[in-house]
Amino acid sequence: MEWPKVQELAMTFEPVMQRKWPAYLEEMNGIADGAGVNLSDIVAINVRTEITFGLFSDGCTALAWRTADASFLAQNWDWMQAQKENLVILTIEQQDKPTIKMVTEAGLIGKIGLNSAGVGVCLNAIKVKGMDPTRLPCHLGLRMVLESHSREEAVSKLEKYGISSSCHMLVADASGSIGLEWSFVELQKLKMNGTEQIFHSNHYLGKHIGVEDTNWLGDSNFRVARIEELCKTLDGTPTTQNLFELFKDETNYPGSICRAQVKGSGTASLFNIIMDLKRRVATVTLGRPVSPEEVVQLAF
Repeated sequence: MEWPKVQELAMTFEPVMQRKWPAYLEEMNGIADGAGVNLSDIVAINVRTEITFGLFSDGCTALAWRTADASFLAQNWDWMQAQKENLVILTIEQQDKPTIKMVTEAGLIGKIGLNSAGVGVCLNAIKVKGMDPTRLPCHLGLRMVLESHSREEAVSKLEKYGISSSCHMLVADASGSIGLEWSFVELQKLKMNGTEQIFHSNHYLGKHIGVEDTNWLGDSNFRVARIEELCKTLDGTPTTQNLFELFKDETNYPGSICRAQVKGSGTASLFNIIMDLKRRVATVTLGRPVSPEEVVQLAF
């Protein structure tokens, strides 16, 4: 699409945001003013998922694992390499809300991370046609999770509004995790398995009525099965370090858990995050896990 068309589509969300989530729109206005750009540019960034995946124009592998001593939430975030330079790590402090620490992209007010209440969220892109601008855009939904005091509160708030387009949010706190598979019309919830784990990649695992999953990345099935298999072979209990080793896996390269943008693969792993929500800490490794460029610790 030409950029003016993107701006036009993005601004169809503006009256709904003004009515339902005015604080988010005010924040976008502030970013636009500070960056010297139009509000429509910032809104477009924040409804990117709705425009690119809902109307059709990343691969990610995620897991949650609760044990007696920890509640882990982790993923490789895969996207176009050109976007790597736009990654930022933000701390957001707000009155009467948990403090947020997240990895996001410049201009996006919600993304992947955790908060001071021990609530965390990961994201998997899913490409299913259709979007509803009267519902909450995906990335604003991630922000809403990170403003919640518990997993239950987060799910309740999201169910109140619904999500505008297809995506999977993996939401967790110290008590465990839940997978939220959204389409623009409904929600399917994924519960923890017998060993209190959830695994996800870039296709629906539940049955969704009224929409058709394109399963747009041929390696998505492989990656979700592979991460589960690797966790079964883990020597000892999970830790931040031994889970990070799993995310280095290059089996099925370049469409591997540690993804590379070569040979027809359009995305690479741009960062890895491993959160321990009981301890309210996270380790962010920028770059592909097999060749880290920088490691940042997030803690409360």
